[in-house]
Amino acid sequence: MNQIIVHDKKFQTFLSAEEIEIQIQRIGKAINEDYKNKRPLFIAVLNGSFMFAADLFKTLDVEAEVCFVKLASYKGIKSTGQVLTTIGLDVSLKDREVVILEDIVDTGKTLHEFIPQLQDQHPASIEIAALLHKPEALQFPLNIKYIGFEVENKFLLGFGLDYDGLGRNLKEIYQIVA
Repeated sequence: MNQIIVHDKKFQTFLSAEEIEIQIQRIGKAINEDYKNKRPLFIAVLNGSFMFAADLFKTLDVEAEVCFVKLASYKGIKSTGQVLTTIGLDVSLKDREVVILEDIVDTGKTLHEFIPQLQDQHPASIEIAALLHKPEALQFPLNIKYIGFEVENKFLLGFGLDYDGLGRNLKEIYQIVA
């Protein structure tokens, strides 16, 4: 396994670029089927979801729009326990089919606090697509319709996921070495 060092921590390869691509293609196919003859609005949660959102969007055959919001709850390798919104939503959600794009869902706190804000705008539906999901870490009930990988509750890096700002550009996903 390939190992890298970012800041002061060691990481080893966890998911290859090829494995990630296969799952994104699978999610895209499911979304194309579910939203045939519809025009969904994708809300990508920055910063982490930008690579997932870009690659997923390339797989879509349906007419679709994408916008971005910046929500954050991490500092270093730990959750702060608070969700911060730093860039807001600038489109109407009324009667729209909405798909939230997340790089990773662990505790679920970020989406648990964000989804009611979206529901206040009366969308037709809200679904979640996450490249990664940590079921062991989930503390808030969420229905994640599209999941790339269910993973253990370990700190991950790469493909949009960072450790204090670094590592987002990696094509693979790495896990921290204990």
